[in-house]
Amino acid sequence: MSILDPSVAQMLKDPHTLIPAVVQEVTTKDVLMLAYMNTESLALTLKTGKATYFSRSRDEIWVKGATSGHFQEVQSVSLDCDGDALLVVVKQTGVACHTGENTCFHKPIAMD
Repeated sequence: MSILDPSVAQMLKDPHTLIPAVVQEVTTKDVLMLAYMNTESLALTLKTGKATYFSRSRDEIWVKGATSGHFQEVQSVSLDCDGDALLVVVKQTGVACHTGENTCFHKPIAMD
C-alpha cells in the first residue's frame, strides 16, 4: 500500500472519496477517458509514473494497461481549483478504450 504525501492529501477537498480523473493525451490533446482515483492510486501514480486508477466496478486498484498492454505513461498531474478533480496528462501506448477505440469518447450525440 502506497501512502499519499500529506502535502498532496491536504490539497484534496476530501481525501476519503474517489477523485474523478480526466485523462488527456500529451501529443494530440485528445481526452482519452474519465477514471477515478483514491489516495492510494494517486500515490502509486505519482511514485511510479504509470497511470493507476481505482475501479469502481471491481472495487480495486488497477494499472492502466496491466492486462491489455495499452499503458499510460504519466507526464503530469494537476488538481483543479476546488481540489476535487484531477487532470492526468499521459503518453498513451495503444488505444485507451476497452472497446478498441482510441478514446472512450467516441459516441457523439446530436444537438438540436
